[in-house]
Amino acid sequence: MAQLEGGTTKERKGKKPHKNKPTSKKWEHYKEGKKDKTCPRCGAGTFLAIHKERVHCGKCGYTEFTKK
Repeated sequence: MAQLEGGTTKERKGKKPHKNKPTSKKWEHYKEGKKDKTCPRCGAGTFLAIHKERVHCGKCGYTEFTKK
């Protein structure tokens, strides 16, 4: 018999069982009842970041300043 080059072949063992991972925390923003402000320019799904004296959209740069 001729010897195979590159070593012997391995048998396939199949797929590993699926592990149920916890869902990502980013999806918590999309649940109904979340009261965060959305960007008026970008629309629903883009939330405004809350800072000390302003709220800011990182996507389009929209900024609202709060009165203190």
